Parts: sequence; C-alpha cells; structure tokens
Amino acid sequence: MADQLDLLGGLQPTVRASAPESNPRATTPSSPLEDSQPEASESQAPSPERVVPRTLLILDTETTGLEPENHCCVEVGAILFDVQSRAVLAQQSFLLPAETNAAEPINRIPAVVTRLPQPWKQALLWFQNLLDAADVLVAHNAAFDRQWFGRGELPAVTQPWLCSMEDMRWPADRQLRSRPSVRDLALAYGVPVWAAHRALTDCIYLAEVFARCDDLEQLLLQGLEPRTLVRAKVSYDDRQLARDAGFRWNDPIKGAWARRMSAREIQELSFPVVPVDLEAGDSKT
Repeated sequence: MADQLDLLGGLQPTVRASAPESNPRATTPSSPLEDSQPEASESQAPSPERVVPRTLLILDTETTGLEPENHCCVEVGAILFDVQSRAVLAQQSFLLPAETNAAEPINRIPAVVTRLPQPWKQALLWFQNLLDAADVLVAHNAAFDRQWFGRGELPAVTQPWLCSMEDMRWPADRQLRSRPSVRDLALAYGVPVWAAHRALTDCIYLAEVFARCDDLEQLLLQGLEPRTLVRAKVSYDDRQLARDAGFRWNDPIKGAWARRMSAREIQELSFPVVPVDLEAGDSKT
C-alpha cells in the first residue's frame, strides 16, 4: 500500500525552479516539397514566429466502437497541463450514458454502469472550462479521438490538435518505434504502467511523460509543424529506408509507403517523396 501511495503521489510534478519566466519562441525552417513549390525569394516576408503553447489539454476517449456514425463516446479523460512548469493544473474523468457497449471487453465499461446516477451534465460544463483554458489539444492517436467531438453530447472544439503518436518525434535514445503505444512511451520515460483502457489513465501516462521531457518545448513546436501526406519514391530493394523513416505500407495509400511529414522532416530524408491528395484520388508528381 505504501508503494501505491508513493506512486500516486508522484503524479503531481513539482514546479521546476529553472523554468524560464516567459514561454520560449522558435522559428521553424520552411522548405518546400521537392519540385512542388517555387523557392522562396529574398523579397518574401520571413515566416512568422510560432509560439510554444502555454497549456495543453491532454485528452482520451473510450467509445462503444470505432465508427462515430454508429457508436458513441462513453468516457472522457482530460488533464490540463502547464508546459512551462511541467505541472498538472486540473484533471477530470466522467462517463456518458450508453444503451450498449460492444467494446466492453476492451475498455471494461459495462453500459449499465454508464447509466448509473452521476452528474455527467455538470461534468460537461467543467469539461468546457478545461477546453477554454487550453491552447492545444493532445491525444495519443488524435485522428481517432478528435472525430467524437461535435457529436452527441461532446462539444465541438476549435483548438489545434497534436498527436503524441503521429506528430511528435521522440528522441532516438528512447528506442521507440515511429508510432509508439502510450504504454511503450510511458515505460521509455520511466513511468510505471499499472492499468490500461480507461481514459484518465492514458492521460496520466502522457502527463507524466511530458513532465520528464527537458526538450518538451521543442517537441511541441516540431509536432505542430504543418504536415503533408507524402508517398515515398523507393524501390522494393530500398523499402527498408521508408520503414525506418516511419512510413507505413498500404496505410492510408494502397500499394505505397506513406506518412504525414513537415517540410523540415522531408528535407532530412535520404530519398525523394511526392505529396498525395487523397481527396483527389491521385498523387501529385
């Protein structure tokens, strides 16, 4: 029991004495995709400075299935995190009523439990306050979580999203895969893993990882860089180059290695890429 109390007590990071008085600002080098845009001339205005977000709202959802059109969100977890001090400011978890839950074997939330008396409507009001206080919304696999907002009882959001799985490039010395699971990410930063598949638990893991990141500001700035879906131009014999760079085969482009990347990341590749427009159903060459 003592060990458990010590573990839970460690979830509130102390304010760092060495934190800067003002949020650092950084500029991001901008370079075009190969052969897709003209080079910038000296007469063009420089790129505006991008500011490190002050507050993050770390989010996770548990749902009754994978399709927002046919399923619903049954749980929301949220942690308001201050970047400069690496501190948790507030946290929340609540259930939303559901008639059935086909994903109960995964998230272990019986539908009958979601319908027990609880102040979920008041929880939504508090959740809106947390949203209003956040500069950026963070989720591990944000493409999945973001699609539930603006549907059912969950409010629509206007803040930018940052995916800690897809957009953040974790240091090589952590020996993580290009798209790490939240549990692998937690273990790589020395965060104990004691549970899974509940919304607030995964938020706590991310908050603890962020609290341990000395280079968090740089990771956030790079993660928020505009990204374009690109296809790797590699031969079959060189496919390992694409795999090592985090490209995925057949996802989301059939028969190709693809990944969303910033202009800066594209410049660092050892092989050429071409941008892809999925809505047009074709790649740009």
